[in-house]
Amino acid sequence: MAIAAAFLAFLLVLPAAYAVDYIVGDSAGWNQGTDYTTWVSGKTFSVGDRLLFNYGSLHSVDEVNKADYDSCTSGNALQSYNGGNTMISLNKIGPVYFLCPTFGHCSGGMKLGVTVSAASTTPNGSPPTTPSTTTPTPTTPSPRTSGASINLYNMDFLVLGAITFAPLVALMG
Repeated sequence: MAIAAAFLAFLLVLPAAYAVDYIVGDSAGWNQGTDYTTWVSGKTFSVGDRLLFNYGSLHSVDEVNKADYDSCTSGNALQSYNGGNTMISLNKIGPVYFLCPTFGHCSGGMKLGVTVSAASTTPNGSPPTTPSTTTPTPTTPSPRTSGASINLYNMDFLVLGAITFAPLVALMG
């Protein structure tokens, strides 16, 4: 019984890898007239997060390098996307740049640059902490979770483990 309880406790404290899905431009989507510099301010992007670009048939998304981003050049795109709904995973640390290759759209502000940091193991982007013997102080929610949905990668394992393990504990008791 002690082993079962210890295993259950381990499952409950097992850290999950958190990722956030961001809808680029929020309700405005990927369109002309949206200020993407303002949209990105205050957001923290981490490896594993995903950007969802929602756009109409006049637009598409090109991932470009810094020089092409600055000059609104799409001829050397690292990756091109079209189809109206594009989900792009942020899988490397550092700056990543996107623009709409339709003539005049990038120069009209339809471009996005984000800086990606290392993956987080907590929903607010802070490193995990060691449990304390003092009473925890309530904290306010992190801006990282506002306006975005949390995607819990390893929670499936945690739930599956708890569901599988619960009957064993019941049988042992």
